[in-house]
Amino acid sequence: QVQLVESGGELVQAGGSLRLSCAASGRSSSSYAMGWFRQAPGTEREFVTSINWSGSNTYYANSVKGRFTISRDIAKNTVYLQMNSLKPEDSAVYYCAAGPNERYPNDYWGQGTQVTVSS
Repeated sequence: QVQLVESGGELVQAGGSLRLSCAASGRSSSSYAMGWFRQAPGTEREFVTSINWSGSNTYYANSVKGRFTISRDIAKNTVYLQMNSLKPEDSAVYYCAAGPNERYPNDYWGQGTQVTVSS
């Protein structure tokens, strides 16, 4: 079982930056890919970005490419999502996830953290 705890969500103005963190714990958690998904009200949860277990491979949705950066601290078993040039359409609950599929790690989920971007 893998436990994921997100933090860092808050209200920010458009054009601003925010960094989310996700601390993983539990058996085999360090060997899993990790990623971020988001869900806005009335929409389905969508993939944002993911990173493989070593941090050597990263994947991004087209909507965030060039603005968001995922990184991983192996020693801390923590994944970060640096979000720059935020837009109101980035507002959503952001979920950390983990799993064996490095392009879509959706086996384990965190509780989510709210990001709101004001215009």
